[in-house]
Amino acid sequence: MPLRLTRGGVLKIATWNVNGIRARQSQVLDWLAQEKPDVVCFQEIKASPDQLTFELRDIENYWGHWHGGRGYSGVALLFSKQFAPSGPSIVHPVFDFEQRICTATVPTSAGDITFASIYVPNGGKDFPSKMRFLEGIETWAADAQLAGHPLVLCGDLNVARSDMDIHPKERKPNQVGARPDERAIFEQILRHDLVDVGRTLEPENEHLFTWWAPWRNMRQRNIGWRIDYVLATSWIAERTRAMTVQREVGTSDHGPVVAEFAL
Repeated sequence: MPLRLTRGGVLKIATWNVNGIRARQSQVLDWLAQEKPDVVCFQEIKASPDQLTFELRDIENYWGHWHGGRGYSGVALLFSKQFAPSGPSIVHPVFDFEQRICTATVPTSAGDITFASIYVPNGGKDFPSKMRFLEGIETWAADAQLAGHPLVLCGDLNVARSDMDIHPKERKPNQVGARPDERAIFEQILRHDLVDVGRTLEPENEHLFTWWAPWRNMRQRNIGWRIDYVLATSWIAERTRAMTVQREVGTSDHGPVVAEFAL
């Protein structure tokens, strides 16, 4: 049965690197209660399921899947119970390691869509591992395109697509997160009929940042990087109604990114 959209045919998707779900539990729960997204993707939860409080394990009105290890990155994928009356089945692609991706394919009124919450490691300590993971995403996206399976990939991909996605004060030659080989594999991922929703909506916005170093009031001054994305198969992206970066929300070094689609 097609899942039900709760806002008159509008699908609301949110992604947020919370940088420690337990440290920001009250912020996350308040934000969910206010925003009411249909699909929620968290990254860097930094907790295993058994470390979560009851309030997080059983968030009101949501099915939740928490995929994390003790003290490490981890991701989560949540679906509103209004949107998904029965909990969707979660899948971890074969290239997943160290709790970096979880996916679910769900029926909607516009057809089956696979949603993914993704955390790509920074790469500062192990750059080859980062590249292998990005290559895994690229292969997976290619297979999905070949099979005709539409995707919505959300999360902290830890790559700034272009210099526009880094504040001029933060730009350095060949720095991790902006290296040519990282950017090249990112573009290969997009070639599999995926659209960078934020940049497509605001192609000239030089201040569309999602992460800010936690010092010298970088967040307040909006001196940051755009490394958190919503990537959607083209026919879904064409139905985008809005996308916002909520820089003022929470105390993580990332802001939530919220997108709405007319499905």
